[in-house]
Order: sequence, then structure tokens, then C-alpha cells
Amino acid sequence: MAAHPSSRLILASQSSARQALLRGAKVEFEALPANIDEREIEQASRLSDAPAVAALLAKEKALHVGRAHPDAYVIGADQTLALGPRIFAKAEDLAQARAQLKSLCGHTHDLHSAVVVAKGDQILFQSVSIARMTMRSLNDAQVEAYLDLAGEAVTASVGGYQLEGAGVHLFERIEGDYFTILGLPLLPLLGFLRGLGLAPLP
Repeated sequence: MAAHPSSRLILASQSSARQALLRGAKVEFEALPANIDEREIEQASRLSDAPAVAALLAKEKALHVGRAHPDAYVIGADQTLALGPRIFAKAEDLAQARAQLKSLCGHTHDLHSAVVVAKGDQILFQSVSIARMTMRSLNDAQVEAYLDLAGEAVTASVGGYQLEGAGVHLFERIEGDYFTILGLPLLPLLGFLRGLGLAPLP
């Protein structure tokens, strides 16, 4: 399939994991993070449904960058972590990361990953996927050992872990695909990009 006349693709994210997933799939793109206040948007929306929050933030990121670059297709992505009705945000410091991990230990939580593609101010595609993550029951010494092992990365991801790093030691069971866990539902996204001629294989 021939490339679409507008073949510029932007990822509106500074996430190294999302960028690595697209590079690994040999998709050509630029990375231009969206400068938006996610917590302010979330609070103003009054949404309490974790998948809806992820979809909203992915949409806002894509539209923010899309309006500044109306010639490009813009990918926005976001992820929420929910333990029952409680939605987690990234920890602001080590103490908050420790508290979050202790809340998650021994329980199953949900990761909701949303991806949106926009052009200008129009949403062309959106998808939300879920992964269910069951964390081991850890005592205080084990939590501290993990925090020492992971270092500053515990404040870089919601929940205080990165499955592609030391965070893999925290889990006893995972249900869902790897791409969802890393924050980008890659398979549905690639399907859409193929339709636009923006994927390396038809």
C-alpha cells in the first residue's frame, strides 16, 4: 500500500518504553511530548472510571500536539492503574512509591492503556486495552530490597514498577499482553497505521 500523502507521524509522549516499542516495530516517527497538566485535566473531568481517564488523557495529548502540527498524524497514549475503585498516579517521591507498593502487594490490579491517533483537531482512532497484574505478597524487608534495586525508576512509572526492569520480580501472575503493560496497545495501533500506509509492512 502506498503511503498516505501526509506521512508524518508524531508520538506525543516522552516515554522511552513507548518510543522503543515503535522503533522495534520499525515505524518511522518523531517524538514530541505533549506539554499538558494531566492531573488538572483528570480532576476537571470528574471521571472516576480508570479506562475513561486513560482514554481522555491519550486524546488530550494527541489533540494538543495535533493542533500545533495539523499536517501530521499524532499518536497519544496514556495508562492508568486501578486497584478496585482507587486510581493511582505516579509517586512523587520514594516514600509515596513505598506506600503505593505496600497497597498493591498481594492484590490484583488493572492497567488500562489507551492509544489515540489524531490529525489536527480530529480523533481518527482510539483503543483501550487492559492487563491484570497480581503482585506477590511482600514483607517490609522485601519491599525495601526492591526499592534499593530499582532506584529512582520507582517514581518514573505508575505503581512504582517497570516490568521491563526490576519490577518483574514483584509479580506472581500477569494476564494481558506485554504492550499493554508497557503503556501502548501496539497491535491495534499498527493495524490502524497499516490502513494509512504508515507501517513498514502492508
